[in-house]
Amino acid sequence: MGVSVSGVMRILLFLAVLGVVTATPEVVGSEAWVASPPAAAFKAGAGIIGYKIFGLVILFAAITSIIGAAYTSVSFLKTLHPFIMENEKCFIAVSTVIMTLLGQPATLLVLAGSVNGLILPITLLVILLASRRKDIVGENYKHPTVLIVLGVCVVLLTGYSGIKALPKILTIF
Repeated sequence: MGVSVSGVMRILLFLAVLGVVTATPEVVGSEAWVASPPAAAFKAGAGIIGYKIFGLVILFAAITSIIGAAYTSVSFLKTLHPFIMENEKCFIAVSTVIMTLLGQPATLLVLAGSVNGLILPITLLVILLASRRKDIVGENYKHPTVLIVLGVCVVLLTGYSGIKALPKILTIF
């Protein structure tokens, strides 16, 4: 549900900004546009109220980024000890507060996403290999060859992208 709401909101925001830019093309390239294109679009579309709404959108984006980073941190930690797993919600709350006060949640999310970008191609490759083993999937299962071919293409593409991004990931530190 969260992904659906997020997806719908992104589409609506895109359409709203597209509508404003189409209706008032003079806003593009203005001083406000150079400073912050989304803020300028909100202000051009709904005046000062639109500008305040944009502030709320950014606030909620920041909050979800912080909670997402906290959740990501705890999801890595909860495998270390059963106590952490049993008290996951408390750890997420504490982690959220710590990241709000000290951390850089956006950087942590970029780092987590980058690490996933390196791990997921390997995971997909292992799944593809396992899909051909009868002792794993059973005698009656036949994984479609087209899905294997597409999967290998995805592994190669994402693996290449992950390796190519590795030097940039290291600059986070």
